Amino acid sequence: MAEQAKFLEGNLFRHITVMSLTASIGLMAVFLVDLVDMIFISMLGNAALAAAVGYAGAILFFTTSFAIGMAIAGGALVSRALGRGDEAAARRLTTNSMVFGVILGAVFAGFVWAYLEPLTALVGASGETQDLAITYLAIIVPFMPVMMIGMIGGAVLRAYGDANRAMMATIAAGVVNAVLDPILIFGLGLDLVGAALASVAARITMAVYGVLPILQHHGGLERPTLSGTAMDFRPLFAIAAPAVLTQLATPVGQGYVTRAMAEFGEAAVAGMAVVGRVTPVAFAVIFALSGAVGPIIGQNFGAQKMDRVSGAFRDALIFTGLYVLVVSAILFALRGVIADLFQLEGVGVTLIYLFCGPLALLYFFNGVIFVGNASFNNLGHPFYSTWINWGRHTLGTIPLVILGAWMFGAPGVLIGQAIGGVIFAGVAWALARKVMAKEADPDLPPREPWARQARLLQLFHLRR
Repeated sequence: MAEQAKFLEGNLFRHITVMSLTASIGLMAVFLVDLVDMIFISMLGNAALAAAVGYAGAILFFTTSFAIGMAIAGGALVSRALGRGDEAAARRLTTNSMVFGVILGAVFAGFVWAYLEPLTALVGASGETQDLAITYLAIIVPFMPVMMIGMIGGAVLRAYGDANRAMMATIAAGVVNAVLDPILIFGLGLDLVGAALASVAARITMAVYGVLPILQHHGGLERPTLSGTAMDFRPLFAIAAPAVLTQLATPVGQGYVTRAMAEFGEAAVAGMAVVGRVTPVAFAVIFALSGAVGPIIGQNFGAQKMDRVSGAFRDALIFTGLYVLVVSAILFALRGVIADLFQLEGVGVTLIYLFCGPLALLYFFNGVIFVGNASFNNLGHPFYSTWINWGRHTLGTIPLVILGAWMFGAPGVLIGQAIGGVIFAGVAWALARKVMAKEADPDLPPREPWARQARLLQLFHLRR
């Protein structure tokens, strides 16, 4: 157990730093390739191509968010099983997480693929730009089940504390994408089709590298059985359903922001698309933090070490603040270089300067939401993550974006979106503190964290 549940001892800030930085290196490799995609596409000199990638990105956000939700469920349950010392359960949960992920991923991908035209129209695409976005998406979306395997595999590896191998899966995917991009986009003259094919190859690579370490170093998988699958369905569904709903809130909000930005022309959408590519590269560590702190909280919760759970939450916020300060200073210094690199003009330059200034500092509050959601998912309150994310991307986005656009035009769209993050970060912080205090109450008996959620799902309403 000591070897498998490695987060039950040792310095929490160090665990968080190591897990976040190693996970972020892999994420950054993938996000950096997306950024390079945008550079290559910008070099083609067709604004419609860059805008198409922006619209397609809003749709792909849906599929990626669905996969992240399934990965959260698998990772949370495996980490808690390891915290209890039950390695057999961890192996069975790993297997069944992937089984459910592939099945549900195929169903979801089929739905998205069948409705690409209305979905792209919903986020504001039209004419040639819409046709280009649909072509790009039609190639990538069918490979969603493959992406599910890779993401769930990475989450399981992090649950074991194997951050290095989880990192290598995403790095390998990034390398494949980076090598194929210039060959397919320029060498073969395939433009957006080439970028899409490179992304497909990257997803296959991530799936292979996500599963192999589990087979070789962490007990492997087992043959699925009807009884085992039935037994794991309830806890997986109890976390996955709210986790998927939680993750889907982000593309809903981003889709609305894309549509709002479309009112200001293709230059504004292209500028926003660049911001959308720069953000995950610059803040890859914050994106990785949620997945990194989750296993730390999950293992200690499984072992009923609530003092370490609270400490992990506190240290994660400190880490977030320090990182955002450093990155914001770098972005501010490079704002002109970034605008020139993507050949942006007019309002596109304005959006980059805005993002590389005050809005970058406000990303701390997104980090607070990420850490809060990781805490809810691993402490048995996944619906709290759902409420926070949907609140942030509806009440915390739509009215503020409308107001911002009315007052400041295209820059106001990004300003309104950022302010919503500040408001709901405060809600997430207060609610997370309340949950941890309740779980630390010595008068309450230990419980299986998913039990209440499963019963509530069966009753179709919540009563806490």
